[in-house]
Amino acid sequence: MRLKFTKMHGLGNDFMVIDGVTQNVELSAERIERWADRHFGIGFDQLLLVEPPTRPDRDFRYRIFNADGTEVENCGNGARCFARFVVDKKLIQADRVRVETAGGDLELKLLDDGQVVVDMGRPRLSPEKVPFNADQRQTLYPLTTADGTQLHIAAVNMGNPHCVIRVDQADTAPVEQLGPELEQDERFPQRVNVGFLQVINRQQARLRVFERGVGETLACGSGACAAMVAGVINDWFDHKVEMQLTGGSLLIEWPGTGNVLMTGPVETVFEGVVE
Repeated sequence: MRLKFTKMHGLGNDFMVIDGVTQNVELSAERIERWADRHFGIGFDQLLLVEPPTRPDRDFRYRIFNADGTEVENCGNGARCFARFVVDKKLIQADRVRVETAGGDLELKLLDDGQVVVDMGRPRLSPEKVPFNADQRQTLYPLTTADGTQLHIAAVNMGNPHCVIRVDQADTAPVEQLGPELEQDERFPQRVNVGFLQVINRQQARLRVFERGVGETLACGSGACAAMVAGVINDWFDHKVEMQLTGGSLLIEWPGTGNVLMTGPVETVFEGVVE
């Protein structure tokens, strides 16, 4: 079977996007992991699958698979690529797209300048909703690493679980050491994405993210939103922040209640066919 796909990226966070509306698609974790290999496959952080909706009030269903083949709930950079893909492929004739995901519904809007605004929904902060094992909700939770280092983390669900750590310098933060350790920390029963947040000022920040099932990526949209929420509830940020990731910047808006908005670019890299 020949399967058409599109390679896309949002700030270097790259995706293999497949149209499952007009094509029959059969996926397995083994096949996804093989395609994700950057030496022997196509190479990507996540695979995005466009499917027909299961509800009449949505335009599509949006599924996300990490490079290791595991299915996850949400991906902000992927959502922007998703919106551009369904419009470019003429699967919808609109500049607003309503999609359902395993992590909740998203509203996407394409702007005239090519950027995409994603309504990421409301953050979930109760420990049981992250999920995170804690007796009560706090803005920062104490956490001890394997070597005895004492950390204070924010735990936020933006359709998927995030742990946010404030650091003095993101570029020298121990991402490769702490990322894998915290991803597997027993207090996060569904594993977790780990963000290393440097607050530059109340309107600017630098962020690196170690994504579960992937490793460090050049950008993470849901991670940027989680970092924004952590910053607002701890009074580090105002309500609109330029979040500087390794691959570029996103504009994140959150007034402290309601839904988080993310605005950023998207690029199509190439079209291809796999057997």
